Amino acid sequence: MNKFILSIFLSITLSVSLFSQAKIHSFKLEKSEFLLDGKPFQIISGEMHPARIPVEYWRQRIQMAKAMGCNTIAAYVFWNYHESEPGVFDFQTGNHNIAQFIKIVQEEGLFLILRPGPYVCAEWDFGGLPSYLLSIPDIKVRCMDPRYTEAADRYIKTLALQVKDLQVTKGGPILMVQAENEYGSYGNDRTYMKWVQDVWKKNGIEVPFYTADGATPYMLEAGSLPDAAIGLDPGANAENFAEATKVNPNVPSFCSELYPGWLTHWGEKWQRPDTTDLLKDVKWLMDNKKSFNFYVIHGGTNFGYWAGANAFSPTQYQPDVTSYDYDAPINEMGQATPKYFALRNLLAKYLPPKQKLPAIPAAIPVIEIPEIKMTATASVWDNLPVAIQSPQPKPMEMFGQKGGFILYRTKLIGHKKGKLRITELHDYATIFVDGKYIGKLDRAQAENIIEIPESASANPQLDILVEGMGRINFAEYMIDRKGITDRVSLNGMTLMDWQIFTLPFDEKDVQNLKFASGENTKPGLFFKGEFELAVVGDTYLDVSQWEKGVVWVNGHNLGRYWNIGPQKQLYCPAPWLKKGKNEIVIFDMHLLAPKPVKGAKSME
Repeated sequence: MNKFILSIFLSITLSVSLFSQAKIHSFKLEKSEFLLDGKPFQIISGEMHPARIPVEYWRQRIQMAKAMGCNTIAAYVFWNYHESEPGVFDFQTGNHNIAQFIKIVQEEGLFLILRPGPYVCAEWDFGGLPSYLLSIPDIKVRCMDPRYTEAADRYIKTLALQVKDLQVTKGGPILMVQAENEYGSYGNDRTYMKWVQDVWKKNGIEVPFYTADGATPYMLEAGSLPDAAIGLDPGANAENFAEATKVNPNVPSFCSELYPGWLTHWGEKWQRPDTTDLLKDVKWLMDNKKSFNFYVIHGGTNFGYWAGANAFSPTQYQPDVTSYDYDAPINEMGQATPKYFALRNLLAKYLPPKQKLPAIPAAIPVIEIPEIKMTATASVWDNLPVAIQSPQPKPMEMFGQKGGFILYRTKLIGHKKGKLRITELHDYATIFVDGKYIGKLDRAQAENIIEIPESASANPQLDILVEGMGRINFAEYMIDRKGITDRVSLNGMTLMDWQIFTLPFDEKDVQNLKFASGENTKPGLFFKGEFELAVVGDTYLDVSQWEKGVVWVNGHNLGRYWNIGPQKQLYCPAPWLKKGKNEIVIFDMHLLAPKPVKGAKSME
């Protein structure tokens, strides 16, 4: 048994003993502070998201937060991660088991702040809302639209069954529950905000609630609730807290999101903010005994198609990278960074005499996989499902598709060359005429017109392969369906009579691909290879020489890559690898032949 596994085993043994002695607590809101069992309690919280962390690593990440000086964990719950279609929930398998995550938090001697939405933002696809809502053409979200509230009510009732017995009033670790999230940045439906809180109460939530908004008057007015604590995103000075007190002097306020790092979009440089201001903010919060939550202490990974996007105008689109490292104190691999040590050293100064922080957990082993040879290919064009006939293009959601790719095909009748316009392309398309690649269009670059050359065919076949990237997760442009969401025209003529092929490229799709060896002349290819491992460990897969696509290892979707950067390596956790033979599959929208791919011990 290696040292890492032994330390986890001993920790579990001790924690289970402590858990069996769990006691009931009271947690209350006073005018200017929180009271735990009648005494002032300063929350020092580190946020992490169970869906972004392999279940095997939950405990290690929680232990890392505790060793940095946290007494609480904050956790978002992503509605769309748990309800795949109406009424179909998963709170049991793998890292869907929210109750188990909460129990581990308690076993490690920490409290928990629950952030269940229904909307969460979090740079997560559609801000955590399920994509099936978008199959309703005129749906309005985060308001009292009955079609939305019916779905949200079902989610809240189902999640409440998982968590209500884990409140501090029942002997669990949950101190507070957030109602909605940053609502003042989106809307002003006070009836809706009260409705969200009331549904939680009716379903057994009895601990205090809080809201979270920017420290500006209009956001706080629209987003707060009369009997809920006020979270500030962020709040790190007297002026921020004064704004909250003006809105409601009868409840405590706290810094619900203190940013040690920041998010990164494709095509940007990595966001790596300096630590100086962060340490200054933490010192002020500690000196003034203000509760706060590091957003995030550990970011994790947007595996699969879960990364979100931002847009602050109708023509803007900024998709998020796969990594949610966030330049957080605990990096994507769960390792302590220089920022971690700086914060740990600062927080240790505020401990009572003779009290010390726990030892930092042992690092998880890291390996570097040698270059992998790709030996077989499969063409998307040879693996199409049955076509769906449609007079005009429709987005994925109208076919019950949550993510991935979608192919639109028609014949050119009348106009056969000229300016092709895709109105509301969401989000990235490769265009083919009679099987020949013509070019690409990228929503993020505001591209929607491409020149179609003359063809020798009487009625050329037009193929448009669309990748749906992250749904917008913040502010007013959240209704963000994927695929072609309006129409396609050629020289102003609207093109009709389409065949549509849904291509979610989920685990089952990849397993059923027909691979072969040989050369290919048309982009849209899967490449497969095998590699042997004598030992397993965390690693990154370097796809810096590939162009744009998705990677699967042993059936696990590691997420998207794109040569515009900044991310060129994808995180592959050790539990997804195995001793002996392993399989990798890469889908690239542009390459006709594979490029080198190998392991790396860190991300650039």
